[in-house]
Amino acid sequence: MLPVVTSLRSFGVEEELLLVAEDGSPFARAQAVLDNAEEADGPLENEFMEEQLETATPPTHSLTELADALRAGRRGAQDAAERQGARVAALATSPVEFTGTTVGKLRYLRAREQFGLTAREQLTSGCHVHVSVSDDAEGVEIIDRIGPWLAPLLAISVNSPFWQGQDTGYHSFRSQVWARWPTAGPTRAFRTPEAYHDAVKALVATGTILDENMVYFDARLSARYPTVEIRVADVCLDSSTAALLAALARGLVETVAREAAQGAPLPEVPPEILRTAHWRAGRSGLDGDLLDPRTGRPAGAHDVVGALVAYVREALVDAGDLDAVTELLGRLWSAGSGAARQRAWAADSGDLGAVALRAADAFLS
Repeated sequence: MLPVVTSLRSFGVEEELLLVAEDGSPFARAQAVLDNAEEADGPLENEFMEEQLETATPPTHSLTELADALRAGRRGAQDAAERQGARVAALATSPVEFTGTTVGKLRYLRAREQFGLTAREQLTSGCHVHVSVSDDAEGVEIIDRIGPWLAPLLAISVNSPFWQGQDTGYHSFRSQVWARWPTAGPTRAFRTPEAYHDAVKALVATGTILDENMVYFDARLSARYPTVEIRVADVCLDSSTAALLAALARGLVETVAREAAQGAPLPEVPPEILRTAHWRAGRSGLDGDLLDPRTGRPAGAHDVVGALVAYVREALVDAGDLDAVTELLGRLWSAGSGAARQRAWAADSGDLGAVALRAADAFLS
């Protein structure tokens, strides 16, 4: 039995962001932005494409501090981009048709060569939530248990209805594009750290992926930090949704860790059911049925998200996050998901470039 962790877990968020030009098209200016970034712009990094930047918040125990850090990171990215004639939008895919520009680093160029169109079209932006764990043993217990509840997190974040200038019919088409990578998606139960690390080594040993950093599980042990990294979400259109996502992710990690510490049995949900749940979340987001993690049967998105909040409620209360989560979730239901808002903007203007610019206007909201 694992020891019960009584202290509040730290958490942080990484956001991948899209650089856009004045017409709303993706703009390959990342290296220029980074070369001329100032200390006040905060931590900015490359992503796979020249049309992207990545920001990261410092770890914190406070949801209020995390929300402030998310806004500060976005302000820094916007300031740095504007000095190079670019704008920034939190879009998980570009509404406008594009030809991506791979960053000129050896690792990325090798990936482009090895993975062909999958890499050439990898202009997608996610939101990754890191939640602290005491050690790898606890981390693996958490990874083995949170799978059934990750699809509702994707549904909350959906923000990519358009792809290559077309409405895909999906609320998160990023999740479809991301699923092309050979290691992406849900995983089996590993049960021990040794089994987890052996699985990662075995994947690298196939020669299919370049290194351990290309193990793109929906939830994984971070290679850099003592955290579980939850990787299912689209980058969120506004920072308040990202804060909501992070609070629920931390609550989920804490809830399943407590269950593990109490010796509760692992949930027996096959990976094929988890994949199907994720597909449904990406297809309809908050506007249709999801799979209820408790039954594996369809249920309305309101009911499934409500079940998630109820499941993690004790952890939210203990963290002091319940009131904020309730407020942020109410705001999301009222405003609609990022995908729904993008479609409404497209209906208003008939111009997908204008959708990207509306997203840039909403970037600091």
